[in-house]
Amino acid sequence: MDRKLAAILCADVVGYSTMMEQDEQGTFERLRSGRKELFEPEIARHHGRIFKLMGDGLLAEFGSVVDAVECAVSLQRGLAERNLNAADNQRVEARISINLGEVILDGDDCFGDGVNIASRLQQLADPGGICVSGKVAREVDNKVPFGFEAMGEHRVKNIAGPISVFKVKLDKGAPPQRSRIPWRARSIGAVAIAALVAAGAGWYGLRQPVTPVREPSIAVLPFANLSGDPSQDYLGSGIAEDVITMLSSFPSLRVVSRTSSFVYDKPVKVQEVGEDLKVNYVIEGSVRRSGNGVRVTAQLIDAATGEHVWANRYDEEGSDVAALQDDVANRIYATVAGLKGEIRRKEETDAWTKSAPSLEEYDYYLRGHQLFFRFNKEDNAKARQIWQEGLVKFPDSALLQTKIAFSYVLAVQNDWSNDPWRDTELAWNVATDAAENSNKSQLETFLSHWIMAVLYQLHDGNFERSVVEAEKAVKLVPYDPLSHADLALYLANAGKADRAIEWLEEAIRRDASPLEWYFGNLAFAYYLADRPADAVKGSQKMEKPWNSTLAVAYARLGKLDEARASVAKILETRPGWTIRKESVWPTMKQPQLVAPLLKAYMADLAKAGLPEE
Repeated sequence: MDRKLAAILCADVVGYSTMMEQDEQGTFERLRSGRKELFEPEIARHHGRIFKLMGDGLLAEFGSVVDAVECAVSLQRGLAERNLNAADNQRVEARISINLGEVILDGDDCFGDGVNIASRLQQLADPGGICVSGKVAREVDNKVPFGFEAMGEHRVKNIAGPISVFKVKLDKGAPPQRSRIPWRARSIGAVAIAALVAAGAGWYGLRQPVTPVREPSIAVLPFANLSGDPSQDYLGSGIAEDVITMLSSFPSLRVVSRTSSFVYDKPVKVQEVGEDLKVNYVIEGSVRRSGNGVRVTAQLIDAATGEHVWANRYDEEGSDVAALQDDVANRIYATVAGLKGEIRRKEETDAWTKSAPSLEEYDYYLRGHQLFFRFNKEDNAKARQIWQEGLVKFPDSALLQTKIAFSYVLAVQNDWSNDPWRDTELAWNVATDAAENSNKSQLETFLSHWIMAVLYQLHDGNFERSVVEAEKAVKLVPYDPLSHADLALYLANAGKADRAIEWLEEAIRRDASPLEWYFGNLAFAYYLADRPADAVKGSQKMEKPWNSTLAVAYARLGKLDEARASVAKILETRPGWTIRKESVWPTMKQPQLVAPLLKAYMADLAKAGLPEE
């Protein structure tokens, strides 16, 4: 008798008997379609195997409990997406449960308490929900981007002793754009991650399948901290992020964004990374801080074979960190692109390393950055305080000035500010000081153009200049999906919707795991381009569609019932919200769209039923 340890997933259709009684043929077709189009491919993608099919459910086994939990979440989200446009009596909901235990193997079938407990637990799950045994919750804690809520101990049929049960909570590790926002929700995701690439995004999404691309591709993993002090973790992440930024300036190279590659914050097989992110190469390394110096090791690995292509060690002091990063980026590109000799011309290298921050200045930047990307009011204020302390010591630091500006903008956009206009002016003042600094490195210049693209709309209402700044920013990192996806919003606001759509579609193609707000920005750009049907379709790719976009898109399509339903959802979360509040930035001073678009937008909001005042 063969036995093995396995994670068992049980899925059961809610209300199956009633559905079959009311529409036997239709129910059968819907369930078969769901199994073929959703359940079978998702389970296979997560390295699972269906070993038993029932009329109203299935059982699957996984070698990894993390894969099983991530698969369950993907299945529930997939069902929710399929139900969006289905009539009430045609929606398919499931209860899912997972247990980790020993099973008996009999051919392709599995038996034993490990299976029985999973089957019993699904009865405790909510429709559309997931519950797991205590063994599962303990095993995957801190390994998946969501948490667990204790449901207590339960006795289940034919199992001796109580079972500890937990409910999966899908809100842990939510993207920063889902913070409570009292103004137009579609703008938040982009602004909340301002200064990404060089500054990271911070939420760990579920990995998604992508279509392989032909160009050389690479993922940069966070560099391990070998200093023996966990408080120094930020240094390795920061150096890796800046390498990502530099690589994004090279042509014909797909660089996986930080939000995808930094999911792997613990040791992992590079072959797994290569398969998940569809990349040819992986770079990993380590950082050891010692006094005023830093030792960095970097190694490039073939993702298919796991073989080391090259490795190097750097011992740097003073202001040589940027030169180190640029050298790593050059070597990577030379290898993966199959080129020889110097990759950047000398003047290009000088642009990236010009007036690079000293290690001490860079340390202020990274310590604040680690707090900034926790995306909450308290840590944002602490990050700003660290940067301001650094600015006292380094008063000409464009890097610190730009980051301070971003922290003010984040506070304004997330309603953390007691005086939004004051904080907008403070952001403007410090950002313009940085912009006027003629001694900036390429990285500082990139971040400066990024924040100015935001502030020219938020502070000045100058859409034309905002577009100029956005174009300058992406020109410096023309192959980076995050900057394209974020800055595209400001192009769309300024009446450049077609150009914004190009940026967003390319960002989604390049990013292994596009963040949800990519699709939100794209949906709104479709609306501004007078493509309301595409706006609705794009919104439906999101777990939580932006109701303001749906309201105006439905209104323009003449679907007023759907438009009013979207407005009702807006008013549920933002009582007293009006067309006036929706049409301006949170400072209540500048419009969010150029005049012709703003007029049409307000008219569609009125059609949808949003109050004027």
